Amino acid sequence: MTNPVDQTALPSGTGCAECTAAGGWWVHLRRCAACGHIGCCDDSLARHASAHWRETGHPIIRSFEPGEDWFWDFETNQYYDGPELAPPQHHPVDQPAPGPKGQVPKDWVDQLNNR
Repeated sequence: MTNPVDQTALPSGTGCAECTAAGGWWVHLRRCAACGHIGCCDDSLARHASAHWRETGHPIIRSFEPGEDWFWDFETNQYYDGPELAPPQHHPVDQPAPGPKGQVPKDWVDQLNNR
């Protein structure tokens, strides 16, 4: 396997790439440590971060939330001791979670509970 972390890979954007393209929303964001793809977490309806892992084989993600610096390894289902990645380290601080601003439905909690 190639190195699961590329410290030079830039984030693909400030929100989940697929949710943004589809006009959707997410709970929290995760950053692929291999390529910088930003996807939504498994608490989100679409679970794009783990879908990215299954599609690409890139197993390591890092939180893309302000104040969080943890990594996760999908293959081992354990935390991973990762290095500093290229900035930015998180989505813009004025972007809410869930987000993005203006896209989150009023009944978002019910949608999550009813999936």
